[in-house]
Amino acid sequence: MNNERLRPVFVISVAAELAEMHPQTLRQYDRMGLVSPSRQGGKQRRYSERDVELLREIQRLSKDGVSLEGIKRVLALENQVAALQARISELSNEVFALRSARQNAGPGRVFAAGTSGDVVSLTRGQRPRGRSQALVIWNPRTK
Repeated sequence: MNNERLRPVFVISVAAELAEMHPQTLRQYDRMGLVSPSRQGGKQRRYSERDVELLREIQRLSKDGVSLEGIKRVLALENQVAALQARISELSNEVFALRSARQNAGPGRVFAAGTSGDVVSLTRGQRPRGRSQALVIWNPRTK
């Protein structure tokens, strides 16, 4: 999200005008936790562009007949979805990086451990020599 949209610049009267609401409505929404403007100089509310967009969304939902408690729940769920989408994106990037690292590491390594405790590195597809009782351990790496 653009940081400029998050910068608190509008006093309550300007934000109310931009959102086409009464300033007292904005105060009520602040008390309910629907919108949380920044505080400048201790008490004076300052609204960002994002806050004004949120006020418009609240107004739209309210006109559609959703109660304020319902709106609060809708907004909480939307925030949760956004956080989960961001986490999915992070995890997808991590999986991509791990897959790239795995592919660049080359083929998986194969080892054989004999009954006497000796460990021999083998190439993929190679078997221990003779009729050995060796235990073969293979770490597959798919591409």
